[in-house]
Amino acid sequence: MIKSIVNLFFPKTCCGCNAYLLHQEIILCGRCRHEIPLTHHHENETNEVVQKFYGRVALEFGAAQFYFHKKGIVQGLIHHLKYKGQQEIGTVLGYWYAEDLKPIVTSKKITCIIPVPLHKRRLRTRGYNQVTTYGKALSEKLEIPYNETLLFRKLYSKTQTKKSLLKRSEVESSLFEVDCNESHHNQHFLLVDDVITTGATLEACAKALLKIPGARVSIVCIALSQ
Repeated sequence: MIKSIVNLFFPKTCCGCNAYLLHQEIILCGRCRHEIPLTHHHENETNEVVQKFYGRVALEFGAAQFYFHKKGIVQGLIHHLKYKGQQEIGTVLGYWYAEDLKPIVTSKKITCIIPVPLHKRRLRTRGYNQVTTYGKALSEKLEIPYNETLLFRKLYSKTQTKKSLLKRSEVESSLFEVDCNESHHNQHFLLVDDVITTGATLEACAKALLKIPGARVSIVCIALSQ
C-alpha cells in the first residue's frame, strides 16, 4: 500500500529512456528491455572479450552481458548504477545474466567471484562500489562465494581514460595486489566489473590474481564498450 502511494507521487522511470515504468516493470521499460543490445558471449568461447585479452593475460573464459554505446540504453543503466545510487540495477542485471552463465560456471568449475576494487578514498567519496550488487547477485544465483577483500587497490589514481592503452597498462599494473593464504591456492576466480573499455584495469587485476599459486581467472562484465 505504502509503496503504491510512493509510486503514485514519485513514479519510477526507465533507466534507458526515462519513460514512466508500469507497475510490473523494473529498471527498464518493456521496449528498452526488448531493444537492449545483448552480446550472447556466453554462447561463444572465442568472443570479443576473450579476443581483447588475447596475448595480454591468460583467461579461462570472458564475457560481457551487453554492448555499451554512447547515449544508448546500457549507458543509461551504468550511469544510474554508478552515479545515481541505484544499486538495485546491479542486482537485477546480475540475476538476469546468472541464468545464462550457469552452464559456463559448472563446466569451468569457477570457485570464487571477485569484484574489481575501488581505492578506499574513492569508495568513501562514492559511498559504494558500483559492481558490488552485480557480483553479489551472480554469487547468490550461481551459488559461488563472493570475496571483496582478496584483491585490493593499493594506490589511488585519477581517471586514466585519456591515456593510451600502453600508458594505462603501465599505470594500472602497479595499482593492485592480493591478500591471500593457502586457502586461495588453486582457485578459479571470476573477476567482475561494470564496463570494459581498454581492458587495462581488468588486465592488471587478473595478473595480480594469477600471482596466487595455481590460480585461474575468468572475466564477466556488465558491458563491453564499442
